[in-house]
Amino acid sequence: MRFDENFVRTVLPEANYLAKTFPADVRFSIDTRTLQPGDIFVALPGAVVDGHAFIGDAFARGAAGVMINASQRALIQALDPALYANTLVMLVPSTFDALIACARAWRAQCTYPVIAVTGSVGKTSTKQLLSTILTHAQKPHLVSHGNYNTKLGVALSIMRMRPEHEVAIFEVGINKRGEMKEIADLLRPTNAIITGIGHAHMAGLGMLTEIAAEKRAIFAYFTESNIGVIHGDQPLLADVGYAHPMVKFGTKMSSQVQARKIQMNGFSIQFIMKLYKKKYSVTLHNAHMGMVYNVLAAAAMAYVLQIQDQVIVEAIQQQCVVEGRFEHKPLKIGYGTLINDCYNANPESMKASLLAFHKINTKAKKIAVIGDMLELGEHAPFWHRQVGRLFRQMPSVQHLILVGDLIQWTKKTVPISVHVEMVPSWKEAVARLRELTDQEQELFVLVKGSQGMDLTNLVQETT
Repeated sequence: MRFDENFVRTVLPEANYLAKTFPADVRFSIDTRTLQPGDIFVALPGAVVDGHAFIGDAFARGAAGVMINASQRALIQALDPALYANTLVMLVPSTFDALIACARAWRAQCTYPVIAVTGSVGKTSTKQLLSTILTHAQKPHLVSHGNYNTKLGVALSIMRMRPEHEVAIFEVGINKRGEMKEIADLLRPTNAIITGIGHAHMAGLGMLTEIAAEKRAIFAYFTESNIGVIHGDQPLLADVGYAHPMVKFGTKMSSQVQARKIQMNGFSIQFIMKLYKKKYSVTLHNAHMGMVYNVLAAAAMAYVLQIQDQVIVEAIQQQCVVEGRFEHKPLKIGYGTLINDCYNANPESMKASLLAFHKINTKAKKIAVIGDMLELGEHAPFWHRQVGRLFRQMPSVQHLILVGDLIQWTKKTVPISVHVEMVPSWKEAVARLRELTDQEQELFVLVKGSQGMDLTNLVQETT
C-alpha cells in the first residue's frame, strides 16, 4: 500500500502537479492547527472558512504537501517556490471528492476485519473498550481518532490503515437521513456494532423509528458472511429481520452476551457477564450504567473476532477513561470532584448520567450543571421537561444550575425541594460555582449538556 504517482493516476486521473515529491508515509490533515510535520494538507472549502486560505501556513508548519482545487492554482503560484520545494502539490477538480476517492481505493486494498461502531450513545467508549481488548490480545490495530465519525472523518481515518494492522475500528455518526448508507458504502465494514437507539439529532433524522432505520443502514452492504452486534434490549433493533447473522447484547435472556445480577457499589458496578454459555464475574470502576452496555457491546464484538474469553474479561475491567464521558476530575476552585460528561447530550444519555450521579455515595454537596439538549426539533420542550421530572428520583441532588434557553422547560418541572438557578451561558455558571466554593464545603459537580453549549469551557476553568 503506497500513496504514489501510480495510485493517484489510477484514482485521480484528472490530478495535476506543481510539485511531485510523494511522502514515504502518507497522512492527511484538513486543519493546520493540528497538522503534524509530514502531513499532506487537504484544502477544503467550507461554509465559513476556506482551507485554501491556509496553504502557506500548512507549508510553514512542515506539511509534506498540499491538495488544492485546481481553480485555486494562483494561490500556490503567489508563494515563494522555495516554500514548497521537495513537496507534493496536487491540483484536483474537488478536494473533497478527491479525498473520498482516495479513501475508497485505499480501503479496497485492506482485507482484515473493519469494525464500524455506531449508535445514539456510547460509540466512543465502546470503540475504546474494543481497542483495549485488542491491545490485551496483542493484535496490532487502528482505532479512529477522537470523534472523526463523519464521512470526512472516516475518510481521513481510512487513510491511516496500514498492512501491519490486523483489525481497524471506526466510529460512525450521522445527523441527517441518508448519511449512514453513504458512510457504509465508503467504509464497507466487515462487522458493525449498534450501541443503542436514542432521541439524538431528531431535527435531521426524525422520530425514533426513523433513527433506528438510519442506524441499521450501517448493515446495508452486509452479506451472510458479515456479523452485526446490536442492543438486544431495544425492540427497534432486536425485533427486526436481518439478512446476515446478528449477536445481541443486553440484560434480556435472549441475548448471547448478557449482564446479570447487576449491583452498584459507590463508584463501581459488579455483575455477572454471560458470554454465550460461560459466566464471568466483572467489576467496572465506573458508576455509570451505560458503561455496562458499552462493555457488553465490546465483549460481543471481541468474541466475534475470536478473542479468548479470559483476555476479554481482563481487558474490560481496566479503567476506561474517555474525555468528556463521565470523566472524574479534581476541582481547582475550592475542593471536590467534577464529573465531565459534556461531550454531548440527548434524553437517554442525560437520564443515565443524572441517575449515575445520584447513585454515587458521597458526603460532598452534589451540584448538577445542566445545559440545553440540542437538535431535538419540535419535541425539545417535552424532553427538557422530562429532565426536570427526573429529580423526583434523585433526592441526593439538591442544587441545580441550568445553562441555556431550552433548559427553561426543565425548571418548570423540577421539584420545589431542589434549589434551581438559571444562567445564560457557561461563564455565568463558572461564576456561580466559584461563589458556592466560598462555603468551604466539599463539592461533587456533574456537568452535562450538548456540545454546542460550550460547557467544556466550564470544565477547563474549574479543573
